[in-house]
Amino acid sequence: MRVVIVTESFPPDVNGVAHCALQTARHLVERGHAPIVVAPATAAGNGPDAHAPCPVVRVPSLPLPGYPQVRVALPSRRVAAAITEHRADIVHLASPFVLGVRGMTAAARLGIPAVAVYQTDLAGYARTYVHAGEAAAWRRIRSVHAAADITLAPSTPALHDLEAHGVPRVRLWQRGVDTVRFRPEHRDDTLRRELAPNGELIVGYVGRLAPEKQVELLAGACGLDGVRVVVVGDGPSQPSLTQALPGAVFLGRRTGDELARIFASLDVFVHTGPFETFCQTVQEAMASGVPVVAPAAGGPLDLVAHGRTGLLVPPRDEGAVRDAVWSLAADPALRAAYGAEARRTVEGRTWAAVGDQLIGHYTDVLAGRAVVAA
Repeated sequence: MRVVIVTESFPPDVNGVAHCALQTARHLVERGHAPIVVAPATAAGNGPDAHAPCPVVRVPSLPLPGYPQVRVALPSRRVAAAITEHRADIVHLASPFVLGVRGMTAAARLGIPAVAVYQTDLAGYARTYVHAGEAAAWRRIRSVHAAADITLAPSTPALHDLEAHGVPRVRLWQRGVDTVRFRPEHRDDTLRRELAPNGELIVGYVGRLAPEKQVELLAGACGLDGVRVVVVGDGPSQPSLTQALPGAVFLGRRTGDELARIFASLDVFVHTGPFETFCQTVQEAMASGVPVVAPAAGGPLDLVAHGRTGLLVPPRDEGAVRDAVWSLAADPALRAAYGAEARRTVEGRTWAAVGDQLIGHYTDVLAGRAVVAA
């Protein structure tokens, strides 16, 4: 198949949309298909994407005001031109909102089927950033996704949200995890001594430092005796978080094998954001053999088995986060049991396995179009 992946974000960006688009492109190439990627230009301009598995078409973009790490594509004819020139059989829209809408419009005009992948809780972001606009966000989501042949939701809560808000033809497509890169064997005692020189329990957060992630909920854990909080990531909330989390170690953005070493060296992983449609970092922690504390909302509900691989807590509850961390800190045997079960749970969730599921969805869409045409 000839596939055009239109994505709102792509490496070198570090986020769930970019990572999933990269893994999708890589898997399609490995299976003998012919993808290209259309993505916003980076801050460095339209330089070569040396590490991309396929050609990348960059569309002019501007930084999002107040959050320069996020770039928004500008109007451009390059989207339609890329779809036409590639002679696409199918258009894959990764978290369509701005660039993806143009991809959807072009696909419809050209009569090419489109698969929309839902990844970003825009309604939750509207509540966080503007304290209003949730209904408008859902109208936008519904109008975009209703035009696709199918919408792929990353978790059952996300699927139910989409269906409840009138999005048709929704299917479940979860995310994979690199179980070779993220594994318990990468635990590093030297790193642990650097992060916690007095032998403290290491509690980690990995992700964007932005208001919707509510990382300040780790403040209670910072106050626990014998606990060291380690924060990995960057974003606009970092200055305020350094004040809100006294004693925490901020490592900035880390990727690749270095990130895998950090994950495996944690004793407990905590995710705080309540707006995750999936939550890839939870899955990477689980693959690393680390027990997880996460809010009982969104994607973590599919990932964390409460009392088996970690603990689910009420969203936005700093005290519940603190108490969950403390209960795990007090019981090394329980942490080990949760971590081992977490690893076992995700061992079959490779990107190859979920990539093949995606190809199956493509095949079903193409077959449905063929039936209609006949």
